[in-house]
Amino acid sequence: MNIFKKDKIKVVPIHLLLWVGVWFFFRYFFGYNSNDAIYVTWFSSILLPLTMVITYFVSYYLIPKYLLNKQYWKFALYSFYTLVFSSYLIVLVIYGCLIFLLKFNISIMPPMSKNFVFVLILVFIVVGTVSFFNILNQNFKAAAKNKELQNKILNTQLQLKEQELHYLKMQIHPHFLFNTLNTIYGFALKQSKQTPDIILKLSNLLDYILYQVNKPKVSLKEEILHINEYVELEKIRFKDNLKVSFNSGSIDEKQEIEPMLLIPFVENAFKHGNLINGILEIKINILNENNKLDFVVENTTLNHQDGFNNGGIGLENIRKRLKLYYNDQFELKTEQRNNIFSARLIISNLKQAKNG
Repeated sequence: MNIFKKDKIKVVPIHLLLWVGVWFFFRYFFGYNSNDAIYVTWFSSILLPLTMVITYFVSYYLIPKYLLNKQYWKFALYSFYTLVFSSYLIVLVIYGCLIFLLKFNISIMPPMSKNFVFVLILVFIVVGTVSFFNILNQNFKAAAKNKELQNKILNTQLQLKEQELHYLKMQIHPHFLFNTLNTIYGFALKQSKQTPDIILKLSNLLDYILYQVNKPKVSLKEEILHINEYVELEKIRFKDNLKVSFNSGSIDEKQEIEPMLLIPFVENAFKHGNLINGILEIKINILNENNKLDFVVENTTLNHQDGFNNGGIGLENIRKRLKLYYNDQFELKTEQRNNIFSARLIISNLKQAKNG
């Protein structure tokens, strides 16, 4: 409501100035070759309200209702009716002024004011000019509203993407904590001396989850460090039943990645992996060269393992997050061969990721 009030405050003075200008416009042309200033003033003043009515009718009724809605035949028809009716009223004004102001003495009537065609042209010059600028203004407002609507749609889409990403990140937390707390619970029951060490490692991971995961990006080295901590926790849980090969090679210090993007792959390997001959074997290889990431996780399994369709919530979330972050800049493959399940993630251009 305040916007409309502000618009009215701006528009009213503009319209007043417009019609004052039109009055002087009439006063100038009808006073040409005439010394009867009083008659010209009265004639211009009487003609002005008629011009205003015609102008507002055309600008704010005919044009918006018919022309802008592409009802061209109706617009042409009603415009013709308006012209006929306006001509009739102009004739009444001319004869009315002649009768009441000049007592029917046509000889002293200013030449321009008794020329019906000239008066009609002047009136519709004003009508046409105001209507033209009104159409421009309508188009400008429509374009501004469309731009504002597009911006709102884009902002809404961005907010939805951010909410979806946040939701996907938060889904990782319960899954991760469930596995880790189970480990602590088992060791606590045994009153193991390793329990404090496990809690300390978990504390570091919780710090990463609770504080770093809300950042748009973290360093790739930091993500790998916490993968290492997770693996160390699992080594404590599995003892001699776990064999882990972890190769990360040289990592660019400045390379960044979305937080908690790689850890769920490792979680999935431990969750769905099986012991073969008493050993769960996990292989993790990370290669980072030329802004490209090649990440492979393998685990031994006895059954067909599909981390995307059969309960692999973590990996499914990662697939969604990757699509939101990297669009078509990533490739995610899973493969089952003999008793080995592997998941391979290739991100071709880490720097082109959208901000989370």
